[in-house]
Amino acid sequence: MKKLLILPILFLTLISCDQKAQEIVVTGDDFHMANENLSKTMVHDIFSPPVASRVYAYSNIAAYEVMSQFNPEYNSLAGQLNEFGPTPKPESDKINPNIAALTAFYEIGKSLVFSEERMTGKRDSLFANWREKDEAVFIASEAYGMKVAQHVKDWMKNDNYAETRTMPKFTVRTDETSRWQPTPPSYMDGIEPHWMKIRPFVIDSSSQFKPAPPPEFSMEEGSRFHTELMEVYNIREEIAQDEENSDKMAIAKFWDCNPYVSILRGHLMFATKKITPGGHWIGITKIACEKSNADFDKSVYAYTKTSMAIADGFISCWEEKYRSNLVRPETLINKYIDESWSSVLQTPPFPEYTSGHSVISAAAATALTDIFGDNFSFEDDTETEYGLPVRNFTSFNAASIEAANSRLYGGIHYRAAIEVGLKQGQDLGAYVVNKLKMTNSKDKIASK
Repeated sequence: MKKLLILPILFLTLISCDQKAQEIVVTGDDFHMANENLSKTMVHDIFSPPVASRVYAYSNIAAYEVMSQFNPEYNSLAGQLNEFGPTPKPESDKINPNIAALTAFYEIGKSLVFSEERMTGKRDSLFANWREKDEAVFIASEAYGMKVAQHVKDWMKNDNYAETRTMPKFTVRTDETSRWQPTPPSYMDGIEPHWMKIRPFVIDSSSQFKPAPPPEFSMEEGSRFHTELMEVYNIREEIAQDEENSDKMAIAKFWDCNPYVSILRGHLMFATKKITPGGHWIGITKIACEKSNADFDKSVYAYTKTSMAIADGFISCWEEKYRSNLVRPETLINKYIDESWSSVLQTPPFPEYTSGHSVISAAAATALTDIFGDNFSFEDDTETEYGLPVRNFTSFNAASIEAANSRLYGGIHYRAAIEVGLKQGQDLGAYVVNKLKMTNSKDKIASK
């Protein structure tokens, strides 16, 4: 009788081992890759910084909404974000939450970029592997992810983005020297002059964090405005003395993040493709998640909170840019001081005040500090694929301050736009952190 029992037990053991081998494992690395794919696609498609921030936010929110339906430590954003209604509940017990979350992320991201195949290529190979391991689980997970994605799309279509695509271009006025003028070499129109009309995610309105006005325009020597203008000019002259060894030059280049850089070669002009400021901070989010060994759910949470702070930061900043409509340093220096002068960084095509990088860096740093803590040191290798070395930071706030100062070193912003921009972003970021109730117990949301 003992010999007869051996075969059934062995058979059951083999089945158990086979089932374990076929288990679908979806990790935080898969979610990091999804955000990387999105970033690379937007670099290829040359998305403006404000538009890119919208894509990051909606894509990550879709993933978060799926995740929050399965993990009781995280709360749905329904009722917390402007005009965002209840998310559909899962109706199958076969759903793998991580597959469903990635499905929702990729579906939203794919719908918002031009080069869809760049998003779907890596996704399809992953999904095919998971489907092969357990088709029933994959089909149920994909169906739920698509259902949540449609819910986000229905909400997304009413944010006024489509309407702003048909609104008139920004009218450049030359009757006052203080007003913004298009800058060399391509003299592009002001981008996204109606971005303040986009529905915010968390803040009440684009004007909620209206900053103090810029210093009164004056070309009189000794005035605050003229002094700040000359500071931009003098820093560029200082850097020119030894550009290769200048730390200010290195900082300016590291945080450039301008997707609109145009290169002139004879009669030809072409663009170099770079990541946006928001994309750089999405990269820092990945670094923080990996260093802290954040699991899939915490990674989704980190990307979502950070991307919403960035997106609302752009909406807030862009309202001020087109309200104050302030001229860039390059325009004034070329006209009144040195017509051959050029900034370290190419001046981006929109008004000066406040500094967008300062606003969104402070907002992102505030969100990340809330998640991972202050004094979270990290090595930032976000720009290595663009030929720039790694930089080390003692905290997210330290990184945001350096990012803000890079605009002065780069010759594209006055000091006031940087300092006021930092405060604008810090205040907005704190509001996002305090208003949203995304977690039930921070202490229980441990990294794994």
